[in-house]
Amino acid sequence: MSSKEGAQAASIIEIMAAGRDKAPAIGAPDRATLSHGDLRAQISRTAAELNALGIGRGDRVAIVLPNGPEMAASFIALAATVATAPLNPAYRADELDFYLGDIDPKAILVGADEDGPAIDVAKRLGIGVLRLVAQKEAPAGSFRIEGDAVGAPADPGYAGPDDIALLLHTSGTTSRPKLVPLSQANLAASASHIGATLNLTQHDACLNIMPLFHIHGLIAAVLSSLASGGSVVCTPGFNALRFFQWLGDSKPSWYTAVPTMHQAILSRAARNPDIVATAKLRFIRSSSASLPTQVMAELESTFGCPVIESYGMTEAAHQMTSNQLPPGLRKPGSVGAAAGPEVAIMSPDGLLLQAGHGGEIVIRGPNVTAGYEKNPEANEVAFAHGWFHTGDQGLLDEDGYLRVTGRLKEIINRGGEKISPLEVDDVLMDHPAVAQVVTFAMPHPKLGEDVAAAIVLREGLEVTENEIRSFCSERLADFKVPRRVLILGEIPKGATGKLQRIGLAAKLGLA
Repeated sequence: MSSKEGAQAASIIEIMAAGRDKAPAIGAPDRATLSHGDLRAQISRTAAELNALGIGRGDRVAIVLPNGPEMAASFIALAATVATAPLNPAYRADELDFYLGDIDPKAILVGADEDGPAIDVAKRLGIGVLRLVAQKEAPAGSFRIEGDAVGAPADPGYAGPDDIALLLHTSGTTSRPKLVPLSQANLAASASHIGATLNLTQHDACLNIMPLFHIHGLIAAVLSSLASGGSVVCTPGFNALRFFQWLGDSKPSWYTAVPTMHQAILSRAARNPDIVATAKLRFIRSSSASLPTQVMAELESTFGCPVIESYGMTEAAHQMTSNQLPPGLRKPGSVGAAAGPEVAIMSPDGLLLQAGHGGEIVIRGPNVTAGYEKNPEANEVAFAHGWFHTGDQGLLDEDGYLRVTGRLKEIINRGGEKISPLEVDDVLMDHPAVAQVVTFAMPHPKLGEDVAAAIVLREGLEVTENEIRSFCSERLADFKVPRRVLILGEIPKGATGKLQRIGLAAKLGLA
């Protein structure tokens, strides 16, 4: 079944009807592949196991598992029946206490041998503990669930379109993380949008290197692949040293990642010329952060395939806009045209702006959450004027292609002069010695904020802070030139591999 034929699907269980019984669905390095037919059987068994344990439609289950085929398969299998809440397995006790308390799940699903803080926190909060027992000799993603019942047997039945399928928190870099409920229909719509954008078919295989507690990996890599009847190869998580072995062994037709991962891959490409030469990538996808145009060009040159940059966020069940595959239009520096929901630019007073005029990016459509949970104040602001407000600034060009100019909260206010960190990033990336950069605000006693930048150099190259500042001063107005340039071996990243501007000054000792 093609993506277009599956466009009417409105739930996980309907999406899972797409693949042929014997066609590959979930794979992993050095493991046999689970077929679509076996995945559907796994979904049915899991629903019965959950129901017998007192968990059914409308209940919530937090999933705390490492990346891999069992994490992917359990998300799909549980989400067909209950509301899932994947959590970062690296969270510490105080973090788990907050997230589990906010989600209020009926049970938590952990690995068979898990003995970390998730168990203690769940028991303290009165949350049932279920164990996922991976069947190592069976195809990748095969598992069963064990544990004590958390209630009377639940009524059987799969979730409907309006039921919650996925609960994720926003990053909360400047405020308390907000809980985003996404319905079955939201996820089905997003998977369909991504499949149509990328022309995914049963012949496509995605190599997933994204964490599966994040919307990017869950929906773009896993759900859209399965919804198209194709397959996903699930790695233990991103590892630049192992990426090329995975690429050579699994022979995927595409992969999706954040820019920092693409940059790490490029840094090792020259050491793996044979695998690069024989790679069968139809395209490479980038999302979740701005992709420098220099990195896009190097990726396309290295792998000989188009790079498709997309724009997504949790509240939209991931994808909002995307560049197109050839022969469609692909614009470096743009995140593409609307690719699912409606996209517009709005002024502060709620007026929609014409092409070429900058303002806040707003969206509405079937993949967009109905609202944050237990947060009426945030909803009043976020859904003003009948659109969801992304908090990002941008403009649409004459072709309807979106250029993101900055995150409203990340704009640097230097004595009243507003500076986009992305503009400074773009200039710094043109320096031949710079491999990676993030520009951010640092406190200033008189101006309020000033411009700082952290950079990582290309291997074997050297440059001084003054040389970098001189390079910028020839290309930027003086007030945009970084007053501090930190040359680092590595820039601190968030759990999903994204560079984070907010709070970076404090982390690097500039605040």
